[in-house]
Amino acid sequence: MTQLLTGAAEPATDRTVVGENLSLPLFRTLSGVLAGHPYLKVVVDRAENTWHLLDTAAHPFHVNYIATRVLGMDLTALDADLDAFNASVYTDPGRRFLLGVLSLHTDEDADGRERTFLVLETTEADTMHGELLAHFYEFVRARVDGRLPLLLKPANHGQEEELAAISEQRVPRILSHELFGSRTRTPLNPGEATGQLRYFRTHDAYTAYATETGLGWADIVAMPCLPDDVPRVAGFLNTAPITPLSHTNVLASGWGIPNAIVRDLEQLVEKDGLDGAWVRYRVREDGITLERLGHEPDLRPPAWHRQRIRLDPPLLEDVPVLALHRLRGADRDRYGTKAANLGELHHVLDSRTADLTAFYGRPRPPREDLYGHLAARLGLHAPSLPELRSAAADFVAATVGAPEGVALPFALQQHFLASSPAIQQGIGKLKMALELDAGDVLDSLCLQLQHLIRHTPVPEPVARQIGQALPATAGSRGRLVVRSSSNAEDLPGFSAAGVYDSVTTARGTGELLDAVRQVWASLLSPRGVRLRHQVGISLDDTYMGVIVQEYVPASLGGVLVTCDPTRRQDFRNVYLNCFPGSPEQVVEGSVLPQQYLYNTVEGGGRTVSLGSRGDELSAATRARLADLSLAGRLLQSHFSASDVDRPLDIEWLMTDRGDFRLVQIRPYAL
Repeated sequence: MTQLLTGAAEPATDRTVVGENLSLPLFRTLSGVLAGHPYLKVVVDRAENTWHLLDTAAHPFHVNYIATRVLGMDLTALDADLDAFNASVYTDPGRRFLLGVLSLHTDEDADGRERTFLVLETTEADTMHGELLAHFYEFVRARVDGRLPLLLKPANHGQEEELAAISEQRVPRILSHELFGSRTRTPLNPGEATGQLRYFRTHDAYTAYATETGLGWADIVAMPCLPDDVPRVAGFLNTAPITPLSHTNVLASGWGIPNAIVRDLEQLVEKDGLDGAWVRYRVREDGITLERLGHEPDLRPPAWHRQRIRLDPPLLEDVPVLALHRLRGADRDRYGTKAANLGELHHVLDSRTADLTAFYGRPRPPREDLYGHLAARLGLHAPSLPELRSAAADFVAATVGAPEGVALPFALQQHFLASSPAIQQGIGKLKMALELDAGDVLDSLCLQLQHLIRHTPVPEPVARQIGQALPATAGSRGRLVVRSSSNAEDLPGFSAAGVYDSVTTARGTGELLDAVRQVWASLLSPRGVRLRHQVGISLDDTYMGVIVQEYVPASLGGVLVTCDPTRRQDFRNVYLNCFPGSPEQVVEGSVLPQQYLYNTVEGGGRTVSLGSRGDELSAATRARLADLSLAGRLLQSHFSASDVDRPLDIEWLMTDRGDFRLVQIRPYAL
């Protein structure tokens, strides 16, 4: 049976068909584009033993189509009972409808010839059991052109486990990370830029150009993996895989510039002569384009050239070295943002009085709130709002811990700097160079100052106060982690991700003093000074506190952000990166981490990439990471209280005992 659906309720151009076998030409007629791949929504009606091939342009949502076109419901009635209807099509084991997406992909076969194939998957929240997945695949396979290979992609870890008992001969499959790893082009940060493409095949070539010629605000930098110290430019292009949570992508997000992985860029550069050419570069969720312009455009300096960020005046009176658990968020004007946030985290976990449900209380039309979904994630049935808030606080406190340690205030840095006439003279010269925009001497002045700070003796009163950090952490022999905590980071419009130093290998008083001076010196790095100067942050207003913590051995560590960085409209998912060992190697980009998405509304998770390690974590560990992701989402309600949709950026580690520690918590640059 073939039926073309038309009617007054839908556009006259609706080309949806029912019951027809799917050929490649028909697929292309009905499909849209998502993440650079053509895709087509399908609905299998088990009661009628038929399927519907939806015209993507006319029907963006499976559920709306089924309700209005198949069941004859009114959209108002659907919206009033949407969650129950969703359960009937996504989680009911005896469901009538099976919903999925067919996407078209290409790769190379064993002989190097291009192969076109289709991938079938459900929505990420679908809980089909193994036999239902097999039935879905077999139904579709029987109705798709037999010349097109068809693979089933499990939509979440639960489906992967269900399929483990079914042979691949019966249900050929491809996993998410396998499909992701084969993508030629991957959007990382959406945006658009017009500029001059600068393509570097190696890091040495980049360094030579940046040193001799310099990169400007109109340049679009392309190379295998951009370095963390890349200056502010118009756009980024990577030719090798990186993660959306890399420092460079955090910078791209904070700066509002496009960033993507384009593995075939070298061929495009050679084919179209793009190196040095003026181009228009666009990164969107549905595709990446690089268009050569026929002439040099008339460009004006970007808005950030006129941007001026004003800092709240810090308080520089003498205050004591304090344990982190004694700090609160308001102490950022004495101890810096990172230290204050960790102190606030201690308070949230210890007091359990904060409302951690606000994100779920926000209206998500047509839903008035997501409290029911949160209750389901916490294993509760119809709790009152006070009960839900109490359960959320208990869950977070049971899932994560805050690091012990101490915070050194801004005042100690100021006493140290004031103790050296040579340092004061160097700061005076640097201020004058900034006032005169003398960029040619800026770097040398910064480097001289950094050298002075690292090698100037610490005055005895300051050294004595720094030494107070030892008894509270690891004693005289234990390994210490020394982190920056400036007032010039984690700001709207200025994240400073990767700009300031941390030291993870200090032992004893002498090495602790060296590490503290290194962190202080990082405030005056050429890159840090230039970036702050570009947005109008005065050197006089910039201060550095220091966090000193006992080193905690980690079996697993990484970063999570409480959003999907590549899909800003997605309020469900948390993006998590991890790798065996400490989180520093993930943050610094020295490894390509394992990457996961966890749905904190309906539940479930999926693997995006296995990274350079190449093997999957155990199901038990992935379940623990799902709990960590939900804890991060709940903390977002407190730390982003003025805008509960503003995501967090959290560095974390898992101890050898399997406990989670959050070592940094800050707003994610959007």
